[in-house]
Amino acid sequence: MRRARRVRIVATLGPASSEKAQIAALHGAGADVFRINMSHTAHDQMRALVERIRAVETEAGSPITILADLQGPKLRVTTFADDGVTLENGATFVLDSDKSPGTVERVYLPHPEILTALRTGHRLLLDDGKIQLRVTEAAAKRAVTVVEQGGYLSNRKGVSCPDTLIAVGALTAKDRSDLEAVVAAEVDWIALSFIQRPEDLADARKMARGKAGILSKIEKPQAIDRLEEIIELSDALMVARGDLGVEMPLEQVPGLQKRIVRAARRAGKPVVVATQMLESMITSPVPTRAEVSDVATAVFEGADAVMLSAESAAGEFPVEAVATMDRVAQAVERDLNYRSVVTAQRFEPEATGADALAVAARQIAETLNVKIIACYTTSGSTALRVARERPFAEVLALCPEIKTARRLGITWGIDPIVAERASDVDEFIAAAGAVAVDYGIARTGDRLVAVAGVPLHTPGVTNVLQLAFVRSSDER
Repeated sequence: MRRARRVRIVATLGPASSEKAQIAALHGAGADVFRINMSHTAHDQMRALVERIRAVETEAGSPITILADLQGPKLRVTTFADDGVTLENGATFVLDSDKSPGTVERVYLPHPEILTALRTGHRLLLDDGKIQLRVTEAAAKRAVTVVEQGGYLSNRKGVSCPDTLIAVGALTAKDRSDLEAVVAAEVDWIALSFIQRPEDLADARKMARGKAGILSKIEKPQAIDRLEEIIELSDALMVARGDLGVEMPLEQVPGLQKRIVRAARRAGKPVVVATQMLESMITSPVPTRAEVSDVATAVFEGADAVMLSAESAAGEFPVEAVATMDRVAQAVERDLNYRSVVTAQRFEPEATGADALAVAARQIAETLNVKIIACYTTSGSTALRVARERPFAEVLALCPEIKTARRLGITWGIDPIVAERASDVDEFIAAAGAVAVDYGIARTGDRLVAVAGVPLHTPGVTNVLQLAFVRSSDER
């Protein structure tokens, strides 16, 4: 299904959108990628969702991308004797290794790795940042804190440690089990939560065995400190603004969003902007003007995809939310300023043959007003390098492997097409021309720019650039 926009839309599945008919409706409204949140999804349910998505894919006749989002290490206090306490500003509050029910003076923190890592002066944020503590004494089995921002703290609320590098990997036992299950179900992308350091990606990549792309969610200050290293080891990035806004001052999040998007684009890695994009549409059929502006900003920044979370998973208007995001994205990309903004944000190419050819393909298309750049890509790398240039020509990625086409569905401006294996470049160009004619974006005699690697079917090779003509079926 060819979209009338270049940015992609990710829709989270949930109680409001789990049945096949609902998934088909979301896809028809504009969803290109479906996210399965493993925090709330059992393995049997996940496999059922994958099966339904693949059934919709078959009926639609075009590849659909599936993203499985792992929960990551969820840090929480335990329970209180009275189910909750009210912490007053200036009071002393202790987090310790005592398993007895909590009181207004203390609570059990079942994470010894936090107690070991805390230092005097570190902050602890509880219940999504509503309560803020400052460590005054730190020991291996207890941390004494002063309450800087008080409030009501109930059972099993989350704990964030924005100043603390915790010596625990990003994969919990649950994540490992979930990762094995989603790889076996043949999802296309695996999102890792609460990444702190590049080393956090190693286990996930080893377990995925190249069968799914690794997407790193940037939601902790420690990840920002090592952003470039994390990008280098990731296949894609997500600006997870919810948790990022808890662990860092809210006013810093917009600037960090721009920094992460631009760093990912510079590296040629897909980047998704997520969280609260159309939050009011959980209960309202129309968004706020501020939300529309937020989506538009991400599109102007050149993000590869924008994501809906609760809006499509549990909201009252999931299809309307996707359709609204689709309309906003299309309107931005038709805006008179859009091309100049995208052009101004382009980066110098990396010193590789693939990047040099990708730049040349874009420049030829712009100079000669060629409407189509066609890529023949086995691994997806050729199409990704072309997408990095943000060309305004249509980018057709002909993929002999359906898994490659599915994985490319999260990338800006690429129309991934499952194609027969071509024996040579001429056969690939003929196939690309046929697709362009079928899509109604070219006629016989129009020109296209072809990018490929010879010999064909060699992953990671991009070494051919050819200006060719769309030929009639008699000439093929």
